[in-house]
Amino acid sequence: MGKSVAEALARVDAGSLADIFEDRPGRVQQPVMQCVQIKPIAAQPGGQERHRVIFSDTKNYIQTMLAVHQNHLVEEKILRRGVLVQLVGYSANKVKAKRILIVTEIKVLEEYGEHEKLGEPKQLELKAEEDEKPSPTTITSNGFYGNKQEQPKPNRSVSSHAKPTSSASAHANIYPIEAISPYSNKWTIKARCTSKSEIKTWHNRNGEGRLFSVNLLDESGEIRATGFNDQCDQLYDVFQEGNVYYISSPCRVTFAKKQFSNLANDYELHFEKDTVVEKAEEQDGVPQVRYNFVSISELQTIDKDTTIDIIGVLKEVGEVGQATSKTTGKPYEKRELTLVDDTGYSVRMTIWGKTAASFDIPPESVVAFKGVKVSDFGGRSLSLLSSGSISANPDMPEAHKLKGWYDSQGRSGNFATHANVQGGVGEGGSRKDPFKTISQVKEEQLGMSENPDFFSVKASIQYIKQDNFCYPACLSEGCNKKVVEIDPGQWRCERCDKNHPKPEYRYIMSVNISDHTGQLWVSCFDETGRMIIGKTADELMEMKEVDEKQVAEIFSDANCQTWNWRCKARLDTFQEQQRVRYQVNSATPLNFVTESHKLIELIKQYNID
Repeated sequence: MGKSVAEALARVDAGSLADIFEDRPGRVQQPVMQCVQIKPIAAQPGGQERHRVIFSDTKNYIQTMLAVHQNHLVEEKILRRGVLVQLVGYSANKVKAKRILIVTEIKVLEEYGEHEKLGEPKQLELKAEEDEKPSPTTITSNGFYGNKQEQPKPNRSVSSHAKPTSSASAHANIYPIEAISPYSNKWTIKARCTSKSEIKTWHNRNGEGRLFSVNLLDESGEIRATGFNDQCDQLYDVFQEGNVYYISSPCRVTFAKKQFSNLANDYELHFEKDTVVEKAEEQDGVPQVRYNFVSISELQTIDKDTTIDIIGVLKEVGEVGQATSKTTGKPYEKRELTLVDDTGYSVRMTIWGKTAASFDIPPESVVAFKGVKVSDFGGRSLSLLSSGSISANPDMPEAHKLKGWYDSQGRSGNFATHANVQGGVGEGGSRKDPFKTISQVKEEQLGMSENPDFFSVKASIQYIKQDNFCYPACLSEGCNKKVVEIDPGQWRCERCDKNHPKPEYRYIMSVNISDHTGQLWVSCFDETGRMIIGKTADELMEMKEVDEKQVAEIFSDANCQTWNWRCKARLDTFQEQQRVRYQVNSATPLNFVTESHKLIELIKQYNID
């Protein structure tokens, strides 16, 4: 039973919104407010859905953008209209004449229940002189950036793009990468350059140009930044992999092109002529790299063409060989490595080009790879992407654990391979996953352990999200990566370095399924999508161009159909927030004869004559 309206009113920090934006001394640092509205915002293709939430302090209300790693609070109905929340991490911004909060962490106060709108809040309006204040307020729960954002004034000359070095005193308070969005105003980030591409050129009917990209990392997340033409010339030599930099706006924030980046960020940066880049004097205090490791035994559960991070002991190092590019006909180097880990499995890794030629890490070293593509060649094998990285004997718990295991027992061990795994996940194989009800899946906390859990469930489709149900994929055999339309009738695959006259659309759907005990949101890919929709994604996209109503009817027809779902539950961690994600490996229609036999056997267990 929730608390009374009077108790809820007393708990809300009335007037705290004005305090935040006016940065009043003595204000409540983590105020309590009421959620009065939640509205989803459609994601870009391949991106994550975001939510616009309106919070009220009973005197004023304001629109906020919820950080994507907090989406689960909405999806799991924890954050609901009428509940009280405590703002733990947030950043105050001005967008033209409006104020907006970027909320990076909240705590829902469930004990207060849900209430109708408390008080008579009005839209927050600040004093006119506040428009001249350039400094937004930033609060975080873990203290890695400060309370008040103080921005350096960018030098407008061309030479101001890159200053030699800058001290922390010049940037006392830093904006977190996670909070950057098109709503952000003036900001400075302190980030490590974890990857820098070579300069690339393009030629099309609109002209030609140059570009390069860097991946930037801080404690809150990662973001990709790209410099074009003049910015490419001025900034390319400034960035060095491994160094820490201060980067200050103006810098364009745009939706991320997922076909060019594997980072978990919906946005990316484009350097502008007045963007300021300064090497930090203090190179410590910023993470070196961010990994999301997959064990070698898990590879059989990972979809082909997925990009992963992996760590293992280097068992064998092959000689440098030669291969010929299918697109250019030019030769390039390749080298094959064998990795093992404490799950008792081994896998072959291929590295390419200059990385293969210069590879000098000795066998029996612990090696971490970031940005690795999963292939189904020989069951499961791996290939290091051109944007990937290698770290030998990294100073991290995973590496120390592997080193201890290998020295004590791994050196003389025998290792299994994935050579007997054929096709994609859910095809063939003899593994029988236990049938569960949805409530059992949650009560038994499947997916909460170190390794993924597999289960089957009989459930009906309640709803399929229709805004981003597919993506344009490369036509090259075995690629399936997303392509981007660069000109009419020209679709570009960065992975294959090819242009195609059209894409092949492939399903990537978010589906809500339920049984008599509960509901789950699950992710479905192309094979499953074809099963439950009854058409290819290509066919559906063609229909959408002609008659969107007919497409909506097809999705509606899929609702309430019951399937046997084989699923994988796996714990996903981002910015110290953990949640279980459910992925469908396969879906099969009900066999009523088989289902009848199951019911007969179940009845027999009750000894009913």
